[in-house]
Amino acid sequence: MAPVSALSTPSKPVAPDPCTVTLLAIDDDPRILDLISETLSAEGLLIVTTTDPLHGLDLVRSRHPQIILLDLMMPTVNGMQLLDRILSLDPGANVILITGHYSIDSAVEAIQKGARDYLPKPLPRDRLTRLVKDLTDEARTQHRTLQLERSLLDAYQFEGIIGRSAAMQEVFARIQRVAPHFQNLLITGATGTGKELVARAVHRRSPVASGRFLVCNCSAIVETLFESELFGHVKGAFTGAVQDKVGLFEYANDGVLLLDEIGEMPLTVQAKLLRVLQNQEIQRVGSPAVRRVSVKVIAATHRDLRAMVVEKTFREDLFYRLSMIDIHLPSLAERKEDLPLLERHFLERFAGQYQKPIRGLTRRAQAQLGVHGWPGNIRELENVLGNACMMSEGSYIDVCDLPQYLLGSATEAAPGDSESVPLDELQWRHAMRMLDRTGGNKALAAKILGISRSTLYRLIGSREAKRA
Repeated sequence: MAPVSALSTPSKPVAPDPCTVTLLAIDDDPRILDLISETLSAEGLLIVTTTDPLHGLDLVRSRHPQIILLDLMMPTVNGMQLLDRILSLDPGANVILITGHYSIDSAVEAIQKGARDYLPKPLPRDRLTRLVKDLTDEARTQHRTLQLERSLLDAYQFEGIIGRSAAMQEVFARIQRVAPHFQNLLITGATGTGKELVARAVHRRSPVASGRFLVCNCSAIVETLFESELFGHVKGAFTGAVQDKVGLFEYANDGVLLLDEIGEMPLTVQAKLLRVLQNQEIQRVGSPAVRRVSVKVIAATHRDLRAMVVEKTFREDLFYRLSMIDIHLPSLAERKEDLPLLERHFLERFAGQYQKPIRGLTRRAQAQLGVHGWPGNIRELENVLGNACMMSEGSYIDVCDLPQYLLGSATEAAPGDSESVPLDELQWRHAMRMLDRTGGNKALAAKILGISRSTLYRLIGSREAKRA
């Protein structure tokens, strides 16, 4: 028999809607496909059917159906193998296995492999309808959530910086207050928190927004060249000075100069920098001429300058000159509520950059990112999602697309090995992983775990009570 492929639309005409949910049914029996189309025709679905498993895989690639009904026993391809291939293409798909040879063992295997549910033949129409309706409602909710996240991205962006947490809202408010008035400014925060982004935001909000914004990475300059880089030099000032050179302060005149990683600046240069900040005058190396400049200076560092002052490795007078106004950036671990928006921002950016139809993260990938400590902060998150988008072949980023070093995070409560984690914590985590695998089906999760449903409820509830 030749493969059958068909499109079935709702009985009532509907206008094109981005919320339309697509259901793909793959079964070698055309009668089953007709039954599925007839049973679900009133659910407002776009129904696609095929008797050819390989064609079904092509439809998964091209149409990205949210719901897939898959026959477990087909002549050419084993349903479990096809399930693996479907979920590797689209980990976010809800796959329901259907079979005339139902068994608890195969049901558990299917759920562990990532299936959403498992139905026997002949198909129970009422149960099928309820299940598909629930999944359809869930898919539409996910679509609305995606739209909301995009709206929130617009609402919680400030000069290209994303943050809805109280800590970041305070940073935004501080930028708005200081940008019109600052002369010198200190930005502190761990590596990867976005100090240069904040400096650029201050520049754009300042009275010299039309002037230049220059960045000097103090950690990348050889000590003997610091003065020349900052203040310039004249021809013949030292070996190799074959012509006059304009320094960064002169070049940034009527603009902003960012001294990044200022904690790496040598003490000898710190003294000369202090004089420039006080008098707004510079001298090129090898020249007695004094030149007036008008430059706003932003210093940034991940180091503790107060501790460096105590250790005599940073000048106290320079520290107080710079820190008259300061902005501290929280680490990503301190603003975990911003993680979903940041994930959405980077996914959309890299999906466009790599021209891939990536729609989001699977729940287990989100959970994995949620428990990671992010020592590298926003920069680490950007690198992780950029790499995941590059490697992913499906429309959703799954755990397998994440770097290997992240995959141990879920079993780590804190730095150190899992032996330091309390037993009830480990039990809760294992239960939550099983709930995620079963798509929230508590009855099936309890069966796989070998505990009663009431024990599962008590386990989850005790953790929530402790959190409260």
